[in-house]
Amino acid sequence: MRALVVEAPGEIRVRDVARPSPGGHALVQVERAGLCGTDLKIISGAVPVRTPRILGHELVGRVVVPAAGGRFAEGTRVVVDPVVSCGRCPVCRADLPHLCPDGGLIGRDRDGGAAAYLTVPEERLHRVPDDLGMDAAALLQVLATCVHAQEPVEVPVGGTAVVVGLGVTGQIHAQLLALRGAGRVVGVTRSVAKRELAERLGAYAAVPPSEAEGVVRDLTGGLGGDLVVECAGTPETLSLAMRLAGPGGTVLCYGTIAPHADQVPTYDWYLKELRLLGARAARPRDFPRAIALAAGPLRLAPLLTATYPLDRAADAVAACADPTQLKVVLDP
Repeated sequence: MRALVVEAPGEIRVRDVARPSPGGHALVQVERAGLCGTDLKIISGAVPVRTPRILGHELVGRVVVPAAGGRFAEGTRVVVDPVVSCGRCPVCRADLPHLCPDGGLIGRDRDGGAAAYLTVPEERLHRVPDDLGMDAAALLQVLATCVHAQEPVEVPVGGTAVVVGLGVTGQIHAQLLALRGAGRVVGVTRSVAKRELAERLGAYAAVPPSEAEGVVRDLTGGLGGDLVVECAGTPETLSLAMRLAGPGGTVLCYGTIAPHADQVPTYDWYLKELRLLGARAARPRDFPRAIALAAGPLRLAPLLTATYPLDRAADAVAACADPTQLKVVLDP
């Protein structure tokens, strides 16, 4: 079968590899494999992996060989939970498999699904309705991480929520906040096109970073946002998120921040008694919720920018790195 392989840092190739043997697991024929910032970091070497490594952790497809004694028959449409966990440690037993110290991620710590086929333990599969459009289905794993991130957060019903960064995940977070009852959702990004999209998808307003503090102050009587979701993953945007939050507010740190975030305003954290929350990956229980949202009011299809055949993976990777794009996926 053909697969997108990282041969060494900075070197990718689409080439023939052996089709995986199920070995008691389910064999899934991959229909879409999304690309994201994690894949770009793996390719560049910023996230080190053992090579050669098949990329791909945002996956939807169909079961072609059911797992031994499994519940999913041949032809069942599924989304893959890419988390790898031991299932035995105290963290896993506490229902936190995504934080397993001995765990990992397919496409990073073991071969992924940017390929024709993938073997997956059946407990990592979730049924997807056949009538859910392919563009929306391709974003289910991403949506599950957003659902997981917002689960512990109290959304200010009728209040003001802010999303810093309006890429794919920022656009999803903005929609989720509105659906959960936030009175005003304000998006923040430099991109005019992404601001316009956020407003079409229901944001109260979307503004450039230079205007964000003034707009949020005006909307909140000078106080600041009740909840701010940081989705861009830089020290500068986390700093902005903390400035935008009001006294006693919550900052949800969804973006992946660099280890040395020297520009983070820790005094604001203290002065306003901010609550900072981290978010990583998703739990199995987040996937059914994500699927229900995708099949209902959430609008995911407008967030998919382009679909490339696997043999044009290099073009897809370049598009993924283009900040004007949203979600880019492969059709293996």
